Amino acid sequence: MDELSRRKMLIAGGTLGALGALGAASPARALSNWTWAPSGSVAGSGAGADPRWVWDPEADPLVASLLDRGDVPKVNALLRTWTKNAQPLPDGLPADLRDFMERARRLPSWADRGKLATAVEFNEKRGLYLGVLYGLASGMMSTVIPKEARAVYYSKGGADMKDRISKTAKLGYDIGSRNAFEPDGEMIVTCLKTRLVHAAVRHLLPQSPYWSEAADEEIPISQRDMMVTWHSLPTTVMQKLAAWKVPIPAAESTAFLHSWQVGAHMLGIMDEYIPASWDEADAQAKQVLDPVLAPTPEGIKLADILLNLGSEVDGGLLSKPILGAFTRFMLGDRIAEWLKIREEPVWDSLLKVSWGPFVAVREGLLPFPLAPKAYWTFDEFLRRATLLFLSEARPISIEIPEANCPS
Repeated sequence: MDELSRRKMLIAGGTLGALGALGAASPARALSNWTWAPSGSVAGSGAGADPRWVWDPEADPLVASLLDRGDVPKVNALLRTWTKNAQPLPDGLPADLRDFMERARRLPSWADRGKLATAVEFNEKRGLYLGVLYGLASGMMSTVIPKEARAVYYSKGGADMKDRISKTAKLGYDIGSRNAFEPDGEMIVTCLKTRLVHAAVRHLLPQSPYWSEAADEEIPISQRDMMVTWHSLPTTVMQKLAAWKVPIPAAESTAFLHSWQVGAHMLGIMDEYIPASWDEADAQAKQVLDPVLAPTPEGIKLADILLNLGSEVDGGLLSKPILGAFTRFMLGDRIAEWLKIREEPVWDSLLKVSWGPFVAVREGLLPFPLAPKAYWTFDEFLRRATLLFLSEARPISIEIPEANCPS
């Protein structure tokens, strides 16, 4: 696999991975009963309530009130200027919103700056893997999470998927940045704005006759729904890296998990539902993610949109059939068939034969002194290029929606 092919793959992966991040604002509910114990969470304890019946008791009534009061346009205009973690909130925000945001922007007491710094080292060395996995494993997996696919399809962003993806891609980009949770970073801002979007969707989506007809729930985006999507991201990524036999130091593995644990907290997921270890994450994923995977008409359409968008990146040099072959390689024949992705005999066979040696060669070069820095520079350029393409060179602003998809 030559350098040009790797470059195209990472850009396309970042494009498709956006739906994985978007899934954090979309519902998905497991079919099994909730038995996972809160003793396995970062909190170490909790009520143990089934998270499918728990939402965001602090943000939900607040954002519903903003919508009912007609304050959302003013709030969105003000928050466009708030972009850095340590930046003061803009003047003029409603008092109740300001109070909430000041509380919600604080990192949890258990956040470990040392681990977050080590996560940067992990991201620098494995950026290309992460780009491919966020896109072609996590992103495409979200289209076979029925509740998630329907919510994405029928919410406001469904009317303009490129715009929607550009905003949600920002979360995946920010968590992998060197200064993600630092004062001059943007991850805290992105998480908090996304949390407000989640609350708005919970208020608005039940008003959509299209979603209401397709959904089997009255309120979307429960705590369980968010954890399903969370597992489609870091848990799935780490499982794939293990399957590829990527040697990851224990400290880096723990740090990568920690960055996503902090991200989950900042998105409004309660600590008692956030797994404390990879073993606990795998156990929870088996209960809430694996049982829900299934095809839907909405998911099939979204997958097609994502593959088409991915093939547009870099001048369309990475074709839709190649992206489809990568999806089949990452997620398996069953999911590929669900999404009506055709077999590509040449690419399907090539990936099976070449991906393992490619990973082995890349890992063999990592010990060289300049390799991690070189990989980071290259991968960072591609991540920025992806965001530039998706945003059409406009600033990316995550904003509270006021309506659903109109058709």
